[in-house]
Amino acid sequence: MGEKDNKHNEKEQNADFDLFGLGGLFKGIEKLVDLAGKLDEKGMMSKEGEINLDHLKKGMKGVYGFTINTASGGSPKVETFGNIKKTPEGPKVDEEREPITDLMDEKDEIVILAEMPGIEEADIKIDLKEDILEIAAVGTNRTYRKELLLPVRVKKENLSNKFTNGILEIRIKK
Repeated sequence: MGEKDNKHNEKEQNADFDLFGLGGLFKGIEKLVDLAGKLDEKGMMSKEGEINLDHLKKGMKGVYGFTINTASGGSPKVETFGNIKKTPEGPKVDEEREPITDLMDEKDEIVILAEMPGIEEADIKIDLKEDILEIAAVGTNRTYRKELLLPVRVKKENLSNKFTNGILEIRIKK
């Protein structure tokens, strides 16, 4: 095979790569890795410190994490979840957890996904006041609460939801 044949094969492979959108996927992953590097430089990727555990009930666990959302096309948004809260006295573990949530502003509706394992559908309470959505759930072993600021004002009667395998899906027509 000559050099010309190698270039032709390489072009075909690149066409297949871009045809399935993998080129865009890898560029997105590359941007995410760059963002993680910037967060690490700012000290956001790993934090160490002591947490006062004297107030914890037996069997209670501390959970803390963050998600990075870059799908909206704007600047990346870092959102925390869990039950470790920052207070003036330092980090504190709370019984109430913030669920992992994802908010998508689509053309005709707003879609919110909230992960709340260990909860039954009957335990969930949803409250909507114009552009503020509150999700709360009190289960046997876990308690969740999250307040979300929606991108637009919406009406409560336009809200529908379903709960499957620990995932709450809320849809609100605009």
